Amino acid sequence: MKGNHQQSSVLSALSNEDLVSMTSADEIFTDFTGKNKPFIRYLVEDKNIDGKKIAAVLSQKFGYPYIQLANFDTSLVPEGIRNERLIQKHNALPLFLRGKVLFVAMSDPTNLDALEEIQFNTGFSTELILTDEHGLQACIDKVLEDENDSLDITDIDSEELSGLEVQDEKKDDDVGAGAGEDDAPIVVFINKILLDAIKKGASDLHFEPYEKSFRIRFRIDGILAEIARPPVSLSSRMSARLKVMSKLDIAERRVPQDGRIKLALSKKKSIDFRVSTLPTMWGEKIVMRILDSSSAMLGIDMLGYEAEQKKIYMEALDQPQGMILVTGPTGSGKTVSLYTGLNILNTEERNISTAEDPVEINLEGINQVQINNRAGLTFPSALRSFLRQDPDIVMVGEIRDLETAEIAIKAAQTGHLVLSTLHTNSAAETLTRLLNMGVPSYNVASSVSIIIAQRLARRLCPQCKTHEELSQEQLAEQGFPADKLSEIKLFKPVGCEQCTGGYKGRVGIYEVIKISPKISSIIMEGGNSLDIANQCQKEGYNNLRQSGLQKAMNGMTSLEEINRVTAAN
Repeated sequence: MKGNHQQSSVLSALSNEDLVSMTSADEIFTDFTGKNKPFIRYLVEDKNIDGKKIAAVLSQKFGYPYIQLANFDTSLVPEGIRNERLIQKHNALPLFLRGKVLFVAMSDPTNLDALEEIQFNTGFSTELILTDEHGLQACIDKVLEDENDSLDITDIDSEELSGLEVQDEKKDDDVGAGAGEDDAPIVVFINKILLDAIKKGASDLHFEPYEKSFRIRFRIDGILAEIARPPVSLSSRMSARLKVMSKLDIAERRVPQDGRIKLALSKKKSIDFRVSTLPTMWGEKIVMRILDSSSAMLGIDMLGYEAEQKKIYMEALDQPQGMILVTGPTGSGKTVSLYTGLNILNTEERNISTAEDPVEINLEGINQVQINNRAGLTFPSALRSFLRQDPDIVMVGEIRDLETAEIAIKAAQTGHLVLSTLHTNSAAETLTRLLNMGVPSYNVASSVSIIIAQRLARRLCPQCKTHEELSQEQLAEQGFPADKLSEIKLFKPVGCEQCTGGYKGRVGIYEVIKISPKISSIIMEGGNSLDIANQCQKEGYNNLRQSGLQKAMNGMTSLEEINRVTAAN
């Protein structure tokens, strides 16, 4: 019996069940040579062998499960891994995910190259499920038809992303960063990774080289998760490709670099990536932050403020002057809170200027300035220029030093509304941080209007969350209100195909403090953050822990998640 080993093993199994004769095997191989179609499809279409019988025999021969796809629900096919090129190339359809295992339907159990390439492109382990050729084709056609029904972010093929086309790419013999045939797989793989990150709602991408491995991780809902491990030999070529796309110097691998990629998903939709490179022992680590301007258009009702907190924020935005400060660690959503406020204020009657490092989200109608310390464009110098530009509203990306704080406070005291951020753990600590910087207490007391401290907690998946039973003693230990212990119903994560570990999306947890006359007096008298926090409690403001527990009581997140994000409070 001639032909390659895989085809021979298929025909041998079929001949044992009298679906083909041994004497016709050589004729089949000769006739199949030059046919531009998969071998199993050839047997079904050209030799009129029953596809279901083929699948049943091969299932028995190779030990793979066999299913019929006639009534398969194609909505179960994960959207983030519907790659038309791979599906058509290998005649293989990813069906569904179970944890980190992707089950792939195929009619040919010998095509192991398909499983390897799908595993490489998706980052999931693959398991083969056998099906008949006609059923597989019908299911593939339905999936791809559904995929092309409308133009949406989930409907764009990685090879068709117009924003990723880089003209005049430089060749680099050492790293092979060109765009020739040898690098086409790298280009396609990078495009695929970027698109998957957007579809999965990732905020950051990490490309990390090590001595014997190279991994790619996404930060989804605030948690890093590994999604692929390409061969370590490709790490330098991937780094070079990303640097070319970011317009960075591919020959410079000794110092960090910063760049940007603009990804055009359609004529009306684009997403920016902020790119940072860092030399490590085994190559350059590259981290990309996804900057989606649509996040600033969500509206304040989508951010998770309680009714009273939203009222305080909106009243502060409606004032002609004063200072609104947002505080929290990196990744706590401060930028989105500020941009949401700016979007509300962004009208034809107002002149709005921002100084940012870096500019994360582009907003039409707002004058955004990118800080460039090397060129002498610092936060203080930008603020001084703003005050000569007839501003109504000024936003300072971050108050880092006394000079910036003094100019911002001066602007707030002279008829301008100022929005800014600091890195502190609570609202009370924000006030003492300004005092410790050297800002006079009377300036802090007279200029700051409100302070918003915030965190982001993962939102429970509504499809699979389940009740969590805790005793009233346990609830009391966690800090839940004593008068509501008997009424509290909590939920915990489970995990399903629609979420990641029982969570889907995030919700903000806020401490919103309006600077009252009594709080101002404590500042003027030199009170510390504890004194200010105690007064905030007396005035009925929820701290971060209390706000988080309220979110858990509302069923929006779990107690476990609240403990994770408010552990220090």
